[in-house]
Amino acid sequence: MNINLPNFNVKNLVKEAGSTISRVVQLTEEKLGTTERTEYDLHFQNLAERADVTKTWTEKIVRDTESVLIPNPQNRVEDFIFEKIEKSKPKRLSNLEHLALDMIEAGGDFGQDLPYGQALIKAGQAEQKLGQCEHDFIATSGICFTQPLRKFLDGEMKTIGKERGILETKRLDLDACKNRVKKARSMLGQQSAERDLRVAQAEFDRQSEITKLLLDGISTSQASHLRHLHAFVQTQVRYYKQCNDVMEQLQRELAKMQHPKPRLRINSEDVDGGPPSSVSMHSCDSDSLMGLALDSDPDPDLDKSLTNLLEDFHIEFDTTAVSTV
Repeated sequence: MNINLPNFNVKNLVKEAGSTISRVVQLTEEKLGTTERTEYDLHFQNLAERADVTKTWTEKIVRDTESVLIPNPQNRVEDFIFEKIEKSKPKRLSNLEHLALDMIEAGGDFGQDLPYGQALIKAGQAEQKLGQCEHDFIATSGICFTQPLRKFLDGEMKTIGKERGILETKRLDLDACKNRVKKARSMLGQQSAERDLRVAQAEFDRQSEITKLLLDGISTSQASHLRHLHAFVQTQVRYYKQCNDVMEQLQRELAKMQHPKPRLRINSEDVDGGPPSSVSMHSCDSDSLMGLALDSDPDPDLDKSLTNLLEDFHIEFDTTAVSTV
């Protein structure tokens, strides 16, 4: 039986293993401080530092935004898994929608013809509208803000990290070649080491330019992130305005459902039948009260009945005037 095995290049395999060992030795010596290392120029260091800061804060912003949009961490993990397996997210009810359903059901049980039942149904319908506004806000925010930022992290930042790793490998190879040149004693060994050094230097310079170009592109990415931020703010403004409109409409509907208070007519003026305040009761001066007494015939029991009536309404005035009349 013939078995087709892949063709292995033993020479390349041995060479790669030797390069790996050389890098490990070089890195160990750098950690111990027994050898020198090639430092990146100041401009490259600034670009690399800005890239690290951008990556860190972008990850935090995305994570915090998703926590605001979907407070339940279990739901966030579930949505993440469905995204990875490329399936649609499950349709789940929000807390507002659960509250809406309970209010509507309770209003039906209490009685749709009763004031409390009607108010519960109206409030439940408003909560349903708020829940739908919330779903739209979450979906729109994901499209215009969190998804572009996450795409930046999964795409551009990962590419930059990969190229920086390759550059660090080239630097280790370059420094290892420099050390071999220093240690080479024979003329033949020195020529071979210098040739390897020139090749390593060229590869390092080429990789350095590629990485710099990618790091410079972060400025363009941040300009794009600014546009996404503006879109997210506009989405928030629209969402809160919709919520405010729904609640104001609910407030107007509930106000129309309230029954008017009973009113008491005194001296051709309407007064609320509820417990009068001290300010409104003090507005009833003694002249008005005297008018009440003078409009009828003198009766010995009138002043007593009127006094009792006024005491029931907590009206403070001088009753001696009534007694005198």
